Amino acid sequence: MQLLKWVLNLLLVCSMLQVFPLPLAQTICSEADRAALLGFKAKILKDSTDSLSSWVGKDCCGGDWEGVGCNPTGRVNTVALQRPERDSTLYMKGTLSSSLGSLQFLEVLVISGMKFITGPIPESLSNLSRLKQLVLEDNSLQGNIPSGLGRLSFLQTLSLAGNHFNGVVPLSLGNLRNLVTLNLGRNSLTGSIPSSFKNLVHLHSFDLSFNLLSGFVPEILGQFHNITFIDLSNNQLSGHLPVSLFNLVTLSDLSLSHNQLTGSIPDQVGNLKSLTSLSLSHNKLIGPIPASISRLQKLWSLNLSRNGFSNPLPAISSKGVPSLLSIDLSFNNLSLGTVPNWIMDRQLSDVNLASCKLRGAFPKFRPDSLSSIDLSSNLLTGTISTHFTNMTSLQKLKLSNNQLKFDLSELKVPDGISSIDLHSNQVFGSLSSILNNRTSSFLEVIDVSNNLISGTIPEFTEGLSLKVLNIGSNKIAGQIPSSISNLIELERLDISRNQITGTIPASLGQVVKLQWLDLSINRLTGKIPTSLLGIHSLRHANFRANRLCGEIPQGRPYNIFPASTYAYNLCLCGKPLQPCKGKKQEMVQ
Repeated sequence: MQLLKWVLNLLLVCSMLQVFPLPLAQTICSEADRAALLGFKAKILKDSTDSLSSWVGKDCCGGDWEGVGCNPTGRVNTVALQRPERDSTLYMKGTLSSSLGSLQFLEVLVISGMKFITGPIPESLSNLSRLKQLVLEDNSLQGNIPSGLGRLSFLQTLSLAGNHFNGVVPLSLGNLRNLVTLNLGRNSLTGSIPSSFKNLVHLHSFDLSFNLLSGFVPEILGQFHNITFIDLSNNQLSGHLPVSLFNLVTLSDLSLSHNQLTGSIPDQVGNLKSLTSLSLSHNKLIGPIPASISRLQKLWSLNLSRNGFSNPLPAISSKGVPSLLSIDLSFNNLSLGTVPNWIMDRQLSDVNLASCKLRGAFPKFRPDSLSSIDLSSNLLTGTISTHFTNMTSLQKLKLSNNQLKFDLSELKVPDGISSIDLHSNQVFGSLSSILNNRTSSFLEVIDVSNNLISGTIPEFTEGLSLKVLNIGSNKIAGQIPSSISNLIELERLDISRNQITGTIPASLGQVVKLQWLDLSINRLTGKIPTSLLGIHSLRHANFRANRLCGEIPQGRPYNIFPASTYAYNLCLCGKPLQPCKGKKQEMVQ
């Protein structure tokens, strides 16, 4: 009987094993790899991301070590540590350990956004022969880019952007024939773009922007037949645009802005049939804009601002550049007179035609899609009446430096507008037309300086998001309201060159984000309140030419501003001016 029970139990166990088989033995990570990872951890002095706190225990392949992945044989093949994009307060502080070069099976190494990881890239990383992705973006790494990285023949992605690397771009990087993405942007690299890059025929994305690179834009770029993205902006590149560049039929995004390029745009620009964005701004390009640009069927953003382009503009039909949404022709040698019909009649989101010698009345754009208008530094006259009433998408309006003449009460803007710049016109009326209890919480910038505005400064209600308020050089009188303290987001305040009277309210000291303060050339009286010492972010202040008296707040930055900051007042004293009378005697007692 006992034997029968034993047999039955054995059969039961066997049947259960078929339904619930025992797990296979889990692969424990290589001790050598674990030691290499701990070597990296030891060089990180502080980790506010708290990622490395999970790097404990013997098994780095069990899934508990954050950012670590392994292959089936228990060898580490992935280290990916990225700061969460939405939290800029998190970081790692330390250096990169050379022990990372011992991870022989590593295919992916990503350490990005950590801000305070400094020092060089260890030479040992050149030994990671299986590496396919090396991403060390947005740290504080420095020194030269190791030429040994050119030995990583399987590398498909190399991104060292957003660090402090200097020196030249190594020629050896041209050996990375499998590269698809190369990003060395936002560093301090010098020299020219290496000719060895002609070998990088599989590149899809090429970014060397925001460096100190010089020399010509090389013809070899025309050999990147699979390229979709080129950004060489914000360098010191010179010479003409290479014609070969305009044979890249897969190119969708080209930015060469903020360089020193000369010559004209070749007619072959019309061959870039995949182009969606073209930025050549801030160069020294001249000549007319070629008519072939109308063949760019997919182009939605065109920025040719701040060059020397001249008339005539190309005559573009209603079917030309059908995808265009954003255009910027500002600050060239164009003399347009009126806005061309092919710009006026489109459903554009951004129109920037500053300093294009536009004349006459304000143009009537299609109102349904515009989000940004910049027609500053032109010769526009008259009123703008209710042009913007139906522009429900409008966010930025810039009409400064014109000859517009209208009452502020006529300005009807949509609730979602964030920036209004009307400085240097002939605008009159009262500020209460745009600053009242109906002012949108979206509004961040108001600049109506150098106009004919009168009346007083209105009370500021709670909930405003203003960051810039510039009402200088007008005819505004009255006092600064104590409700100025409600502008808790304000960073720049300029009320200079008006007729403001009364005292500086102590409540101004509650505007703690203020960086720029100009109260000069008014009729202010009394003392500069010591409450202003609470504004720790202040970088510029001007109190000159008022009727202020008493001791200047004796703390930084007020006592280290130049004396001219306080000149032409009644009786201000204390550093940086002369000591206040009786101050020395009080100190002795």
